[in-house]
Amino acid sequence: MQLEGSCHCGAVSFSLTSAHPYPYQRCYCSICRKTQGGGGYSVNIAGDAASLKVRGRKSIAIYHARLKDDGDKRAHRSTAERHFCSVCGSGLWLFSPEWPELIHPFASAIDTALPVPPEYTHVMLGSKAPWVEVPPHAGDRQCEIWPEESIAQWHERLGLAR
Repeated sequence: MQLEGSCHCGAVSFSLTSAHPYPYQRCYCSICRKTQGGGGYSVNIAGDAASLKVRGRKSIAIYHARLKDDGDKRAHRSTAERHFCSVCGSGLWLFSPEWPELIHPFASAIDTALPVPPEYTHVMLGSKAPWVEVPPHAGDRQCEIWPEESIAQWHERLGLAR
């Protein structure tokens, strides 16, 4: 599926292809919640990094989150790059060198009509803010950290891969 996305002010627009476009995975970690999630979570989808085309690159800034492991006293810099518009602050996509073939656009930045997922996977619930309610949907999966099932495996299991 061809996806078109943009920031709020229009300084940045982008396109990419996605074989896994269903926005099913809601992340409740503090990074997603504080940088993207008005509802206390963010939704990432997967796209082909080689297909990414960007207009307005000069307006893109990158944020590397500071991570603190349970036993560590000092934080370290995440390798994941959260791309956002430096003009309006809209989150655009995440790129991680651990999966260089993928771009994870934030569903909130996608302008193309996305398909409605038949179920959701709620991830990083161990980091959820106390005020955030996880909506009850039959068949949803809830994970304290990350599910073992990948985005591609979720799409395949439900017969949604394109």
